[in-house]
Amino acid sequence: MLPLLPTTIAGSLPKPSWLAEPEKLWAPWKLEGEALAEGKRDAVRLVLALQEKAGIDIVSDGEQTRRHFVNGYMEKLEGIDFQNLKTVRIRNRYDANVPRVVGPVARPKPVHSDDARFLRAATMRAIKFTLPGPMTMVDTLFDEHYGSREKLAFAFAEILNQEARELAALGVDVVQFDEPAFNVYFDEVRDWGIAALERARAGVTCKTAGHICYGYGIEANIVWKKSLGNEWRQYEQTFPLLAKSSIDQVSLECANSRVPIGLIALLEGKDVLVGAIDVATKRVETPEDVAKVIREALKHVPRDRLYPCTNCGMVPLPREVAAGKLAALGAGAALVRAELVSGS
Repeated sequence: MLPLLPTTIAGSLPKPSWLAEPEKLWAPWKLEGEALAEGKRDAVRLVLALQEKAGIDIVSDGEQTRRHFVNGYMEKLEGIDFQNLKTVRIRNRYDANVPRVVGPVARPKPVHSDDARFLRAATMRAIKFTLPGPMTMVDTLFDEHYGSREKLAFAFAEILNQEARELAALGVDVVQFDEPAFNVYFDEVRDWGIAALERARAGVTCKTAGHICYGYGIEANIVWKKSLGNEWRQYEQTFPLLAKSSIDQVSLECANSRVPIGLIALLEGKDVLVGAIDVATKRVETPEDVAKVIREALKHVPRDRLYPCTNCGMVPLPREVAAGKLAALGAGAALVRAELVSGS
C-alpha cells in the first residue's frame, strides 16, 4: 500500500566509479563479461539501498544496467548499426554520434526481463522500470531504411509494447516511457507521437507513465533553457493530448524551472509526477525546498494524484549530490504528508 504523496524518481542515478566513468553520459563500462554482469547487479543493490534509505516509495534500478536510457535499449535490437556511427542533431539542441538504422528493426529476445526479475527480487517496495519512448528513439539515431520518422516510431512502438507487457507480467508496478522529444517536436507529437506512445502501452497490465522534461543537467540543455524566455510553456501543447490518452501517469519538470505551475491542471484525470528536485545543479535541496514545490502543485492536482519526483535523471551528477537530493525528496514529501494528515 502506497502512502499519500508517494515518492519516485524520473530515471537514472549515478553509477559507481568502478562500473563506469562518473558524471558522464554514455560512459563506457569499466568491466567485461561476468564481472560486468555482477557489477551491474551490485550497482542496482546500491541504488536500491540509497532510495530505500531516502524514503523513496516507488524505486527503480537507476538504469545501472544501461549505458544510456535510449541506446541501452536500442543496442539489443536488430537492424541498427552501432559500429558505423553518424553525427546528427539531437532534440534540435546538440550534435551526437548515433547509430544508424540499416534494416527492419526487430527484437530477437527480451531486453530487460532479467534486469526486471532481479529488481523485483531485490526489494519489497513498488518498482518502476523505464523504457525509451518511440519518438525519442527515432530522434536518437540516423534512419537509412524507413524513410519516415512516423513509420520507424511505430516499428519501435510494437517492440516496446512486447517489452512492456513482459515487464508487467514480471511484477513491475510502473512502466515509464521517456519522451523528452515531446517537448521539441510539437506537430509530430500531435500527428503521430501520442498514437505511437499509445501503441507502446496497449494492453500493458501495470500502470504506465510518460516522462517529458527539459533534459539532463548537461551544458547543451542548460544553454537551451536560457533561450526559452521567462515562461516555459511547452507543456501547454502536450498535456491536453496526454490527458486524453490512456497513459496513467505523466512525469514532468517543475523544480527551479520557469514552467507555470498551473499548467499541470491540464493533466486532469492523470497521476502527476511533479519534479521537485532540480537535476541541473549540484546544489542539494532542503526538505522545505521540496515541500514548497509540492504545496504549490497541490493547488492544481488532487492529493491522491500527486507523486513527488525528480525533474529528470541524475546520472551526470556526483553520487553524494544525488544521495542528498533523494534524501531531500523523501523528507520534503514527508513534511507535506504530515501537514495533510494533521489537517484532514
